[in-house]
Amino acid sequence: MPMVRFVPRHFLTLLDYKPEDVRKLVNLTLEYKAKRRAGTRLTGELKGKTVALIFEKPSTRTRASMAVAIYEMGGLPITYNWTELQLARGEPIKDTARVLSRYHDAIAARVKRHETLEELARFSLVPVINMLSDMFHPLQAVADYATILEYKGRVDVTIAFIGDGRDNVFNSLAVAGVKLGATVIVATPPRYAPSEEFLEKLRRAGPGKVVVTEDPEEAVSEADVVYTDVFVSMGQEAEREERLAAFLPRYQVNSRLLARAKEGYIFMHCLPAFRGEEVTEEVLEDPYHSVVFDQAENRLHASKAVLAFLLGGV
Repeated sequence: MPMVRFVPRHFLTLLDYKPEDVRKLVNLTLEYKAKRRAGTRLTGELKGKTVALIFEKPSTRTRASMAVAIYEMGGLPITYNWTELQLARGEPIKDTARVLSRYHDAIAARVKRHETLEELARFSLVPVINMLSDMFHPLQAVADYATILEYKGRVDVTIAFIGDGRDNVFNSLAVAGVKLGATVIVATPPRYAPSEEFLEKLRRAGPGKVVVTEDPEEAVSEADVVYTDVFVSMGQEAEREERLAAFLPRYQVNSRLLARAKEGYIFMHCLPAFRGEEVTEEVLEDPYHSVVFDQAENRLHASKAVLAFLLGGV
């Protein structure tokens, strides 16, 4: 007898989520953090469930945080390297989705192309979670705004993102920011500015706004949060020299630039960081302003929040 086809809720981009849903995920992230800090690690929302974790690209924080989150919620994470699956031999993504979704309760994938996730979601019987694509990194954005809420007590802050305005981390930071009422200022060379098509989507996405400038000093002058990411992402190695020439030295986050920032700013980076390129050692290790390792810790709690939202009936 054929299976009844229904459309599960996926987590591919926060553009698909209402502002109240994004706020719920951020708040839920900090609730899970508080539980764990109080000694409650095992919560049971995923008892008896399994989640497939597919990795086409390398990972540290995403892989560790998602696997631990699933375990502590009572589920079983099963990790598949892309080369271990028949995908590596040419099996269609749609066939992989239809098979794995009959075994697992969710599929989480870290992939090179966003279209891969869309194809998985189109044919999956269970929720598909974006663990990173070339376009979006929504798990990171949930953790980011939970960190901002933790340190600033609110999410409708002004964020200066210094670097690539077409970066997947920036894209999700901007989407979540607009949903949550933040002002996200991106300082970037013109050729790396967000596309007009994406900016138009952001204008319709929520009450916040995105501002584009070439001037990093202008960007940080009113910022509650200063954020950067690598100038050369995975898959862009062939563009390395061209990119570094475009971003350095003007767009490096260093003490000289941060002398222009508001008092009490926090510095954020999604990691891994390339010290001496997008950020200096001094800034990254600053005990008074840098929150990058709290931000990284919050990836665990953000993973729990998303899993609970999709599978735990929260």
